[in-house]
Amino acid sequence: MSLVLDPAAQDLLFREARTANTFTDEPVTDEQVQAIYDLVKYGPTAFNQSPLRITLVRSPEARERLVAHMAEGNQPKTATAPLVAILAADNEFHEELPHLFPHFPAAKDAFFSERPVREGAATLNAALQAAYFIVGVRAAGLAAGPMTGLDFEGVRKEFLDDDHTPLMVVNIGRPGPDAWFPRSPRLAYDQVVTTV
Repeated sequence: MSLVLDPAAQDLLFREARTANTFTDEPVTDEQVQAIYDLVKYGPTAFNQSPLRITLVRSPEARERLVAHMAEGNQPKTATAPLVAILAADNEFHEELPHLFPHFPAAKDAFFSERPVREGAATLNAALQAAYFIVGVRAAGLAAGPMTGLDFEGVRKEFLDDDHTPLMVVNIGRPGPDAWFPRSPRLAYDQVVTTV
């Protein structure tokens, strides 16, 4: 059985897409980011909780502050990408549930009244949204360079607050010279999928 999605789109989103390590200086516009968000906001999350929060790092001053918290090998990538996004989980996402889950507004208190429960749910569901975001960047014809090599607590203190947990930093732009490392192997279907 073949996929319904056009093979060129399959290549763009998955087969040919890889983490970019260099970028051109072509800017990434607010309109492009808005279009990406308007596409990926429809990805499912539990209780439609939508806990992902995105901080766009544009100014040279903010970029310098962020680069200081990146692992040494990631600093040049973040310093030169046209746009950098800090993806974080909002641990107070439950405050939006009466709006986002209107057919059961009591879910806010019935399931998410305790902070540790919210933190677990926020991390899992924001990570799902982060994956959608990366695919959305690819759908816009841009390259994404997601990274977790950073000082998470430093990034939280510098750019967020105690109610937000950073998940990753994503460099965004058009791929530059020698942007790609060789593709690493993937597991075969029968190594991953078990039928019971």
